[in-house]
Amino acid sequence: MAKLPVVAIIGRPNTGKSTLFNRLVGRRKAIVSDIAGTTRDHVAHKIEGEEVDYLLIDTGGMGGGTEDNELEDDVHRQSLLALEYADVVVLTVNSKEDLTASDFDIVDTLRKSKRSHVPVILAITKCDNPDEVDEILPQYYELGIAKEVIAISAPHKIGIDDLQDAINTELLALHFTKNTDEPQQMPKISIIGKPNVGKSSIVNALMSETQRKKSPILVSDIPGTTRDATDTTIRYNDQEYVFMDTAGIKRRKQTTDNEIETYAYFRSVKALELCDICVLVLDATEPVSKQDKRIASMANEEGKGLIILLNKIDLLEGNSKKTTIAAVEQELKFCRFASIVPCSAESREGLLKLFDLIESVQRNRTRRIPTKDLHRWFKDAVAGQPMGALARAKHITQADELPPTFVIFVKNPKKVQVSQLRNLDNAIRRTYAFEGTPIRWLTKANN
Repeated sequence: MAKLPVVAIIGRPNTGKSTLFNRLVGRRKAIVSDIAGTTRDHVAHKIEGEEVDYLLIDTGGMGGGTEDNELEDDVHRQSLLALEYADVVVLTVNSKEDLTASDFDIVDTLRKSKRSHVPVILAITKCDNPDEVDEILPQYYELGIAKEVIAISAPHKIGIDDLQDAINTELLALHFTKNTDEPQQMPKISIIGKPNVGKSSIVNALMSETQRKKSPILVSDIPGTTRDATDTTIRYNDQEYVFMDTAGIKRRKQTTDNEIETYAYFRSVKALELCDICVLVLDATEPVSKQDKRIASMANEEGKGLIILLNKIDLLEGNSKKTTIAAVEQELKFCRFASIVPCSAESREGLLKLFDLIESVQRNRTRRIPTKDLHRWFKDAVAGQPMGALARAKHITQADELPPTFVIFVKNPKKVQVSQLRNLDNAIRRTYAFEGTPIRWLTKANN
């Protein structure tokens, strides 16, 4: 399978990175505002082109701009990490402002930190007036960081085609090609979670004895032992499953716990975008962390299937097992559709349930309900309930999208309340099998 290259958008806060990301993606995925530092975490999306596909990464701004120094340090580390993995860098500079010390610092960081063969494309943002472009371009060429300098306005789609062409040209020059492999029948499964929760141990435990002897995954108590994301094909009941172990980071001298978390989070972002089903591994001996919640939330927002493995359950005794499971359910209540599986990589307790769950989640993600049956269900679901405008809806259908997405046509979509859609979500889950997958609800005005 051809490697999926990474294109990272880098720049100081409020230079239009997220607006550009949304324009290249084609939908509003990254949060956009005039407040410096709005984008705090990586946002990723796979871009499919005619000649080459790539993973586009939107990063938080480098170089400051907020009053939260601790947050700025974390965002800066994540941006440096994206830079380390990038195959092409798109550097954004705000044309509405003079070049700042932060801009020059980022250029200096690029020279020092990016891999020598990685090209930089300089995107001059907010160029709403094409007549002014020729006058402002020379100062950006003088930075000497990029051969390609492209003036763009993401909101007005000025220069976007040129930027896309430049990205494709650079990727093709680096010998990246489009993946033409036949799509696999089974879903892509990512094993993600914090360092040292037992991700690699779980993959090893799922292997056959022969496979473990031949090619086990390196395991130790040191967080960050797995250096690279690895794909492991496991055969169970005559069916092959491809697991992506995303624990990997490169262990370095003087690596801090925060840096380890940052590396692991970056890999989780990338793997989450590429997978169909996310297997989130938690440590039963530790409370659910902020990062655990972030990953679960991302899986939900991205419409991925989700299974939660509560590893090291064998280290708990008596009622503490039930108490721990209840605590996890409470902390992750925003994704109650996901099954929680107590397990142990050490004893293999509960692990074999994973294969049946994977098949079930994939069936549920791709489940389609005939429109006739949907109408019958909807009529029963809203009868006698305080559904407001929804109760008077005349048509409901399922869209051709993943995850399962239902479109309801109403007189005024603005009058539909979130709580009413939540009630519908609960009702459809009681009738049809949608365990393991989020559901999307869209309301449209009657024509």
